[in-house]
Amino acid sequence: MRKIASGLLASAAAVTIVTAAVELFKLWVPVLSLGVLYLFAVLPIAVTYGLGFAVLTSVASMLAFNWFHLPPVHTFTLANSSNWFSLAVYLGTAVVVSELAAGSRRRAASAEQRERESALLARLATDLLAGRSLDEELPAIAGRAAEVLGVDSASIELHGGGRHPGEAPYTLEAAGRTVGEIYMPQDPNAAAQRRFLPALAALLAVAEERDRLERDALEAETLRRSDLVKTALLRAVSHDLRSPLTGIRTAIGALRNPTLHLSDADRGELLDTIEVDSDRLSRLVGDLLDLSRLEAGGAAPDRELWSLDDLVREAVDSLGARDRVDILGEAPLVNVDAVQIQRVLANLIENALAFSPAGSHVVVRITATRKEAIVRVVDQGPGLPEPELERVFEPFYRQSSDSHAGAGLGLAMARGFAAANGGRVWAESRPQQGATFALALPVVEAPVELPA
Repeated sequence: MRKIASGLLASAAAVTIVTAAVELFKLWVPVLSLGVLYLFAVLPIAVTYGLGFAVLTSVASMLAFNWFHLPPVHTFTLANSSNWFSLAVYLGTAVVVSELAAGSRRRAASAEQRERESALLARLATDLLAGRSLDEELPAIAGRAAEVLGVDSASIELHGGGRHPGEAPYTLEAAGRTVGEIYMPQDPNAAAQRRFLPALAALLAVAEERDRLERDALEAETLRRSDLVKTALLRAVSHDLRSPLTGIRTAIGALRNPTLHLSDADRGELLDTIEVDSDRLSRLVGDLLDLSRLEAGGAAPDRELWSLDDLVREAVDSLGARDRVDILGEAPLVNVDAVQIQRVLANLIENALAFSPAGSHVVVRITATRKEAIVRVVDQGPGLPEPELERVFEPFYRQSSDSHAGAGLGLAMARGFAAANGGRVWAESRPQQGATFALALPVVEAPVELPA
């Protein structure tokens, strides 16, 4: 209704302006020659409001020209009957020009509409195929589709099934398959609906298929990693569990053999073997259980406020290696699970001791920034090549040149326990130098005691 009123007012204004212009110019130009000026009233109306208003403006222009400018004025009769032919020619010309202008307007509007549709589809394709989740993008896609289709709002349901009171469903089909439905409160532009909805449906179908393939790929990768872990675990079980078990069984068999005459020293050596191998088995089983807890997210830390240098000293004492470890640096406060962080530090220090020459010292250096407390454990060993700096933290990974006992779980658990406490662990190494393993933890400001 508002558009009709606006068109009528614009038509009346255009006819009035041109009529006034004819009145002005007829002092110098024959009045019949000025009738062509009314085309300047018809053309903008045709372009802006369409053919219907343009024809109405043409008729009104002819009547106004007759009433105000052709004798006898202020009547619709003509003194010269040949003027009727001039008016008829003018009216026909105005209608033809109106149709041409309106057609040009329609083509321009159609081209703009197609451009909007193409731009939206290109943008959606870029967003969806770049890895964005289809479910997360659906509300935004529906909003942009509403703009293109000329409706107030829209919502999309994949595979249907939703309820949208007051909104009509329009099926989204691609390659004969129903992808979903789009719900709109008004009827969309018919031409845009025919062009845009099939293209949108095809794009949604491709994005949905991509999401499915990504899920399948993720499942396949998860299964592959699980198989790798299982294979590594079997290797660990076959070697690292079998070796101490063999030692224990051999020692027990020797102790029970009545044909063997063992001295007290021999018996003590066999018992020591049983004890060492039992400790090795217990440690390996404990490491496996801890690793499974970390991977399952079941290692929630019990945090308390600790001085980091105290945790380092307790870790060194648990290894009985105070005579081989030099502790340097500050004493920042950290809010951590003491047992877990001591386990991290013990694993890092034990690893450094294992790869350092006999009699050499391992340096533990503590530093702090405004945000982090950092412990660096520096060994005197051969160091690590660049490709190994990350791989050493993988469960069951061992260097081909590593002849030390162990299943390769210590560094993996160190990184896991550090992450559980909000920290991180990494390795550093320079050519011809030993390796450095670093632990960083969020630092805590020391509480200020107020005077009594």
